[in-house]
Parts: sequence; structure tokens; C-alpha cells
Amino acid sequence: MGRKGGMRIMALDMGTKRIGVAVSDELFLTAQGRDTIYRKDPANDLAVIKKTAEANDVGEIIVGLPINMDGSYGAKAKEVLEFMDGLTRAMNIPVKTWDERLTTVQAERTLLEADVSRAKRRKSIDKLAAQIILQSYLDSRKKG
Repeated sequence: MGRKGGMRIMALDMGTKRIGVAVSDELFLTAQGRDTIYRKDPANDLAVIKKTAEANDVGEIIVGLPINMDGSYGAKAKEVLEFMDGLTRAMNIPVKTWDERLTTVQAERTLLEADVSRAKRRKSIDKLAAQIILQSYLDSRKKG
């Protein structure tokens, strides 16, 4: 893994304006939401992600890949893959994609059920989507 053998996994939910961030616990059981990154430009976004990864002792990064329901890759998925290329070069740890098809819908439903106001939903949807991406990845690892 990373320099100090990074002990956590970080997930990113790549939005156009924001990047949701979640980080696992050291046992890879639970995903905790972190601060949302407000996007400026790719170089700045990469620097903030790298700093966040180092601060959280991350040894692997999972990036939500927005695949179309029919399994094809649209423009958004291609943007994410391009960003991932830069992220892979910037980091010296594994960077992988994870199918995030229903995570934003699931995050929205969770926030609606919790009766969270629209303004607060907008603020926390990215973080929650990243948490759902990471939790589904962690759960799949447990199953083998």
C-alpha cells in the first residue's frame, strides 16, 4: 500500500461542482463522510484530494464511476476516467473505480426520509453518496 502502509480507504463521489469524500475506519467496516471538496480546477482538486488522503492515512482510493443504467459510459463517466488518470499519477497508492449507478438516488432518498431540508440536502448529498459508494465497496470486500 502507501508510504506508511495506509490504513484506510477513501471514496470520492465526483460531481461537476463538488466532490463528496468518505473515509473508512481502520478495520474497513464502516464509511464516514468527510468534508465536501468544492471544485476549482483539476490541479487544485488533485492537491486537495492528495492532502485529504495523506491526513487520513489512506492506502487506496475508490472513485464512483457514473455508468449509464444500460452499462454504457456517457460523457460524465469519461470525465471521471480522465480525472482518475491524473489522480493515479498524483498518488502512489491504488486508485480504482466503483459502479455508483444508484448512489445519488439512494443518498437523496435517505435524506428525504430523514426530513432534511432542501438546502441541507444539497450540502450533504455528495458526502452521503461517497459514503454509500465506500460502504458498498467495503461490504463487497467482506463477501470475498
